[in-house]
Formats: sequence, C-alpha cells, structure tokens
Amino acid sequence: MTKNELVTAIATKTNLPKNITGIFLDEALNVLSDTMAAGEKIQIAGFGTFEVRQRNERTGKNPRSGEVVTIPACKVPSFKAGKMLKEKVNQE
Repeated sequence: MTKNELVTAIATKTNLPKNITGIFLDEALNVLSDTMAAGEKIQIAGFGTFEVRQRNERTGKNPRSGEVVTIPACKVPSFKAGKMLKEKVNQE
C-alpha cells in the first residue's frame, strides 16, 4: 500500500476529505519521526512499539572484493508488533 492509497483508505473510512486526511497523516508521521529522533519510545496499545536501537560497530565483508571493512556504530529505527496486530495478521 502506498501513502496515497493509505490516505484514500482512511478518508473513505472516516468520511473526511482526502486533503485533510493527507495533512493529518503527514503530521502524525512527523511527530513519530521527531519523537524517535529525540530517542523516545512510542507505544500504541495493541498495535506495537516504535523505538530507536543502538547498533554496535561490527566488521563486514565487501562482497565484490572480499575485503574486510568496519561498519560504524549507528542508531536504527525498530518496530515490535503488539499482541492484537500479531493476532490480526495471523488470522486464517
């Protein structure tokens, strides 16, 4: 699903205009991004948890040359699905 399709689906379910729904979605994503950039965790009950994890420095191999390279430490966004989301995805 693309962002445009998501906006359309939300607008249809809420009977709101697409432009208002698009603005709302953009701002919600901005708040999520800003919160995670600040290192804070976001928990949405039943859906899941968004957080930033620290990935340590490690060694890797350049697949083309076989040369060993050092991959620097970095922060990565992470999502852990909540119980209700897992159950909904696994419904048969």
